[in-house]
Amino acid sequence: MTYAIEQIGRTLRDAREARGLSQRALSAKAGVPQSHISKIENGAVDLRVSSLVELARVLDLELVLVPRKATPAVQSIVRSSGASTQAAAEGFEKALKELKRMQNDVAQLAKMHPNLTELAQFQQRVRELQHFRIPAHDLETLRDASDSLRAFKESKTGVDKLRDALAQINKVRNQLAHGLEASSFKKAVRSAYGLDEDDHG
Repeated sequence: MTYAIEQIGRTLRDAREARGLSQRALSAKAGVPQSHISKIENGAVDLRVSSLVELARVLDLELVLVPRKATPAVQSIVRSSGASTQAAAEGFEKALKELKRMQNDVAQLAKMHPNLTELAQFQQRVRELQHFRIPAHDLETLRDASDSLRAFKESKTGVDKLRDALAQINKVRNQLAHGLEASSFKKAVRSAYGLDEDDHG
């Protein structure tokens, strides 16, 4: 395999790992067999453009043909954005750990208080949040929710602290869910606008 193919494979692997995706999860999202992804990442196969486009789309990458003279400038921009991508990946890992901690606390509390509907709702929200890529600015809210949950666990009194935790985790979930809906809506509007332009142009 050529150096260029190996470099593309490494870039795809790094982008997949930065997003916390396994090869199997990427395969399910992109419709490219997991065994093929493994070969691409290891530079062991000459990948088809259609496969590359699908993988890049899922990994939030863009395929662009750049004039050779502009390559150093583009590479410099990509390197500078790499630091923020690394920070985002680390924030995502921290968020997952916080969610796991809350999941364990809530499982224990559910055994102690099987009739509390708030605990069932909390468990549901934690499960939902594990499917989102949680931005760093929401990590503090998750930690606050975790602290409130622990305060309820330790106080063994009223459910106010539990309700606080539930409100905080609902806030994170709703912001992420509505953000995705808004993003999908914008894409749909752009697509329709593009069709209208074609009809008149």
